[in-house]
Amino acid sequence: MRRPAASPPGLWIIVTAAAASISLALGMRQTFGLFLLPLSAEAGISPAVLGGAVALHNLVWGLAQPVSGAIADRHGAGKVMAAGALLLAAGVGLPALWISAPAILVGIGLLTGLGVSCCGTGAALAAVGRAVPPERRGEMIGLASAGGSLGQAAMVPLASSLIGAVGAVATLGILGLSLLLILPAARLVEWRAPPQRPGQAATGLAGLPALARMALANRDYALLTGGFFACGFQLAFLTMHLPSHLALCGLPTGLGAMALMTIGLFNIPGSWLCGRVSNVMQPEIALGWIYALRSVAIACFAYATPSYAGTLVFAAVMGFVWLGTIPLTSAAIARRFGVADLGALYGLCFLSHQLGGFLGAAAGTVLLAAAGSYQAFWPVMIAVGVAASAMNWLARPPLRAIA
Repeated sequence: MRRPAASPPGLWIIVTAAAASISLALGMRQTFGLFLLPLSAEAGISPAVLGGAVALHNLVWGLAQPVSGAIADRHGAGKVMAAGALLLAAGVGLPALWISAPAILVGIGLLTGLGVSCCGTGAALAAVGRAVPPERRGEMIGLASAGGSLGQAAMVPLASSLIGAVGAVATLGILGLSLLLILPAARLVEWRAPPQRPGQAATGLAGLPALARMALANRDYALLTGGFFACGFQLAFLTMHLPSHLALCGLPTGLGAMALMTIGLFNIPGSWLCGRVSNVMQPEIALGWIYALRSVAIACFAYATPSYAGTLVFAAVMGFVWLGTIPLTSAAIARRFGVADLGALYGLCFLSHQLGGFLGAAAGTVLLAAAGSYQAFWPVMIAVGVAASAMNWLARPPLRAIA
């Protein structure tokens, strides 16, 4: 007896609510790189402080994601997402009320990391995965991820305009208030959610260590997790440091915001298409091609003469595969282990992603302080992507996909 899926109206409510939560949570964090130089000029906050806070944010997000995913699997995604909304608003609002290095480290580094783990992709997409029939799971997860890209496309230019109009500190306060809009989305994400299949209740927080040992003993899940490290490494570096890199190359200051917005716009069709691909292709094969395409794009961008048009082409290519790894990774996990513990298992895999994000953001910050440029970092970005392609292509499909 297969677990029933949500009704069509309920399904679209769940997908829309998940997309709204992801859109606000990830759109907010996508703006961090825009504050690097303005906070230094306006409030005397060293770029190393904000860079370190963003690195800490990535690490906290990764460590908290398996925990928040396990709690959401057992007790409901809506409750976890509502708590995350409050943590996010507090984390962004704290530096607005008390602009200082400790406030940035605690607010952006710790609180927003916890908040995004609760209302970003993990719990929301796991709720979608449980609500849809298996034959549409990849497509619907991809659609929710694509909708989440609207936040990046909208919040980056909004934050850039606000920084120019009212200053960086005030902009943090406005963003903090906007994050409270996640609360109604959290209430709707479990709209008439179907009951758990008998005998398939989620493991929950108490069983998380045993679940992690079981999953990581699976060779192909371990390869998938290792490949996800590269995704976080590349994306966190670009999110945090691409605007500064462009400014150091002598390009217009607004180009960084334009590039991040372009990434968000092209990620909308890209995430949806990647979700569709998971229905017809082994997800790990598709993931390998995504990392290969990223590596080629990074190489072309790094070793070409910096230009306005070249930057936007690079942003468009990267945007098309920016979050496409998420529906593919979720689909690969669901095929192997089912959806009862999808939040926890995706969270465990995502921990590797965020360890990569921590190293990518932190290494870029250290390199900028030591060398004054990012030129030495691009070969590392390429090598990490090539390694991720190899790991995913080595993964074998499950003997029997689990509905």
